[in-house]
Amino acid sequence: MARSSQPDLPMLPEITQAQGACHCGAVRFTVKLSDGLRTARRCNCSYCRMRGAVVVSAELDGITIEQGEDVLTLYQFNTGSAKHYFCSTCGIYTFHRRRSNNAQYGVNVACLEGISPFDFTDVPVLDGANHPADGGPRAGEQVGVLRFVASTAR
Repeated sequence: MARSSQPDLPMLPEITQAQGACHCGAVRFTVKLSDGLRTARRCNCSYCRMRGAVVVSAELDGITIEQGEDVLTLYQFNTGSAKHYFCSTCGIYTFHRRRSNNAQYGVNVACLEGISPFDFTDVPVLDGANHPADGGPRAGEQVGVLRFVASTAR
């Protein structure tokens, strides 16, 4: 089953920069995306399975926090190399410094203005349970796809 590592992006805009915010609006940021929405992905590591976010990539200098840096909370686990940031007011995950590429952030697409995780038909799921930094035969490979199919009933 050979699948493309590119997400299916039906009718999504070509964007290189977006405004982002948490649910309550306490945290607001501007992000310059590394490759638009083409880097959209999910991960199957223990943390991402529970968090459930679709993320896209931005370089480290690609995020400017416009408001609320003081309410961002940091969460780290396992090796502590990934740094996951949340709004301490509403609890929404906004972005994280990636473990697999410490030169980038993963940004929660649900926080980006005008974008929803349900805008993507197919989102590649990467093998974070066998993280690339830990080695192993399938480390970091695509292991599946998350698919959203809209209901025809309204």
